[in-house]
Amino acid sequence: MNDITVHGDLAKFLAEQEGKSLLRFLTCGSVDDGKSTLIGRLLYDSKLLFDDHLSALEKDSKKHGTTGGDIDFALLVDGLEAEREQGITIDVAYRFFATEKRRFIVADCPGHEQYTRNMATGASNSELAVILVDARKGVLIQTRRHAYIASLLGIHHVVLAVNKIDLVDFAQDAFDSIVAEFTAFAGGLGFTNLVAIPISARFGDNVIEPSPNTPWYRGPTFLSHLETVDVESALAEKPFRMPVQWVNRPNLDFRGFSGTVVSGRVRKRDRLVVAKSGRESTVKRIVTMDGDLDEAVAGAAVTVVLDDEVDVSRGDVLCEPTARPEVSEQFAAHVLWMTDDEMLPSRQYLLKIGTASVLATVSELKHKIDVNTLDHLAAKTLQLNEVGYVNISTAQPIAFDPYHENRDTGAFILIDRFTNATAGAGMIDFGLRRATNVHWQALTLNKRLRSAIKGQRPAVLWFTGLSGSGKSTIANLVEQKLCGLGRHTYMLDGDNVRHGLNRDLGFTDADRVENIRRVAEASKLFVEAGEIVLVSFISPFRSERRMARELVEQGEFIEIFVDTPLEVCMQRDPKGLYEKARAGEILNFTGIDSPYEAPELADITLRTVESAPDQLALRVVEYLRERGFIL
Repeated sequence: MNDITVHGDLAKFLAEQEGKSLLRFLTCGSVDDGKSTLIGRLLYDSKLLFDDHLSALEKDSKKHGTTGGDIDFALLVDGLEAEREQGITIDVAYRFFATEKRRFIVADCPGHEQYTRNMATGASNSELAVILVDARKGVLIQTRRHAYIASLLGIHHVVLAVNKIDLVDFAQDAFDSIVAEFTAFAGGLGFTNLVAIPISARFGDNVIEPSPNTPWYRGPTFLSHLETVDVESALAEKPFRMPVQWVNRPNLDFRGFSGTVVSGRVRKRDRLVVAKSGRESTVKRIVTMDGDLDEAVAGAAVTVVLDDEVDVSRGDVLCEPTARPEVSEQFAAHVLWMTDDEMLPSRQYLLKIGTASVLATVSELKHKIDVNTLDHLAAKTLQLNEVGYVNISTAQPIAFDPYHENRDTGAFILIDRFTNATAGAGMIDFGLRRATNVHWQALTLNKRLRSAIKGQRPAVLWFTGLSGSGKSTIANLVEQKLCGLGRHTYMLDGDNVRHGLNRDLGFTDADRVENIRRVAEASKLFVEAGEIVLVSFISPFRSERRMARELVEQGEFIEIFVDTPLEVCMQRDPKGLYEKARAGEILNFTGIDSPYEAPELADITLRTVESAPDQLALRVVEYLRERGFIL
């Protein structure tokens, strides 16, 4: 066969594939329900395996298989060595295949509860969920969990695959009982299409061809349903949204905004608006690598050139003027927590939505959700794999749609600022209307005028260290010396904060985070007043100290680490707190059963075992003098 023929056949094949619709679906369920086996059987019976792949599968079945001398179809999807050794799926495995009627991308998700976050990852881009149930075991906790998360992530089409029906002698009553129980649970989850199919993934019953063993079942086979189910989301008919990924300016003669159209359509001469600023303009060109387009629809990656010099940057959202997204810095959302470190309200995270990234905090945890019963439970934090309903506050307004209206502009992730790990996945419910009614009020007197009157530069002196390290002692000495020099100061510590502003807070990690957030906001107000404010708190977490630093202008936050060994602090212990903590009489005590994260690069480090408190206080005053905070 010559090259022309080969190229022609390939082009014809690619054109045929391009013309087929694409279905993204996931398989999920409890451990050992047969998810991987089902996909493996589907590929095998559809004759979608190459000879060398089939040969490798036969060899692997002898080495790792769990089906005696038969082919173990699960090994087609379980690609990790650890998965094969344990006989379980750990990570999400993606497979692409196509039949004569449709193309498919399947995400095979793990069943263990500890890998729920992996399942959520697979569900985030899927249009249909296949939830497997072992016919012998019925509906289990993980069945409910995965059904709820699929619903939460906007999946409206579900196949309830009752697997291993052969192990209950193809009994219809076993099938009907499972379907009734699942349907009762799923009634409030908002699924628009639920189809139950009795199957045997190992032997192929009702996978591709109807099984003679289930004459009582009149519904579609598994594959025929996948090939015909209508999951078109009509993204092209939704309001136009294009998050800007890149401002494309190769030269002075061209300025365009590159991104992917996530919904709707845009044409030349259409009016567009920048969602956050409200600035309008007209589409001059729609540019692609293959030339200009007259129209771009959802899914197209394009560069939009506007008639006017509109201020647009990465993270902005282009939309149509008559159907704009919400713009707010506060909103309510569901959050699935995805890391071992618990979610702490008031802690700062990096929130990524579309192409925008902003600082954000969970301002309130309204409740967490029992995914087995759908009950709302009181809670202060979220643990790994838990789902909560929260209010979120961002450092600046963002554009978004409710998740149920647009998955692309309503989904976000929370990122740990220190580890860069994905901490949580969120789905926006609605914007908090009060956020649009809160506006900055310009003050007549500003910080510089107030500090000039006082003859000083304002600053936050943030003393951090273990209980008993000497923070308050040194801070009080520093304040006395500054007052002696005629400086204007104020002291914030446990005595005047814990008994007033923060009297409602305890000493859990969540309460410590909120305690420091309030103290940081109060210290910022004193800085705005032109004061030198001295803050003396253990403040055990780097994240909150970083948050406090970022509240004020660069150079106004001075972190002072009072470095005293734990053993010395315990020896001082005038109130006997360490002794009580070690005896279990005081819980969540820093240094004993609650961690202290020492500063990695403090502005000033004071070692109390090397110098007297008065000498250390003089060092702080000299630091302020050398850097022009005081004369």
